[in-house]
Amino acid sequence: MTAPSPASRDRGALLALAAGPYRAEVSTVGATLESLTVGGRDLLVRSPEQGPMAHYRGAIVAPWPNRIGDGAYTWDGQELQTPITEVERGNALHGLVSFQEFAVAESGEDELVLRTELFPTPGYPFHLLLTVRYALHEGTGLTTTVTARNLGASDAPYGVCPHPYLVAGPEPLDTWTLQVAAATVLTVTEDRLLPTGTAPVAPGSDFDFSSPRVIGDLFIDHAFTDLARDEDGRLTVTVTAPGGTGVELSAGEECPWLQLHTGDRPEPENHRLGLATEPMTCPPDAFRSGTDVVRLRPAAEHSAAWSIRGW
Repeated sequence: MTAPSPASRDRGALLALAAGPYRAEVSTVGATLESLTVGGRDLLVRSPEQGPMAHYRGAIVAPWPNRIGDGAYTWDGQELQTPITEVERGNALHGLVSFQEFAVAESGEDELVLRTELFPTPGYPFHLLLTVRYALHEGTGLTTTVTARNLGASDAPYGVCPHPYLVAGPEPLDTWTLQVAAATVLTVTEDRLLPTGTAPVAPGSDFDFSSPRVIGDLFIDHAFTDLARDEDGRLTVTVTAPGGTGVELSAGEECPWLQLHTGDRPEPENHRLGLATEPMTCPPDAFRSGTDVVRLRPAAEHSAAWSIRGW
């Protein structure tokens, strides 16, 4: 009788990257960024080793970021219904690929390419090939590039974002300093976090982090736009801890939206451990509003990239 093979890891193979002081780990399930460290210090909140990824930590979120209210949307006259995955709020949350197996296409010491095919379903009847490239550099940290190619015969709605929880240092999140300049915030309902409109971020208001400011006990779970960018068109989010350590995420103009969340949870062991920082190609509920949704034509590709570095 053949002996049973060892049980496989719950989130697939764990792949390691290294460059200078940086180390990264990626799971093949979801192409999930499990960890990123600099000099041995965690820059991201990790999931428990066993079981599914927790709270979308390190997820690749596609083909829509954030949520779709009621899971229902209309595309080119088709009324479509996706499964409700955020049951308590009645929404379809964070796309379709976060728990899907990816195949390793390329693997090296400091670079990794994974691919998965998203086949048509009744709620998303479109056929995509998703490629995720992780590249680690000793000076600039980790750059992630997600490319979607439409393999189908009709135009597909598409959006993407990452879902890392940044960790500035060992001190509590309430003591961290945040800097990111945004002129507009998306207003949402309190119960379902669905958009109701936009509002300016007034100077000196709660969401004005154009100058570095301690987060304190402020609750954030909002999307921002009209983001300040450098001469290369990149937005930057910087989080620093009182001890002088910090982490920075930047993204290009293909991401006109930014979701920030202070990670508030009812479980004390998961509460406010890191700052979810999600540069998005379109805002929450975009499949219903149509705002900034990518129309991915047959055989066309769309790429978005972001980088994380720490000190």
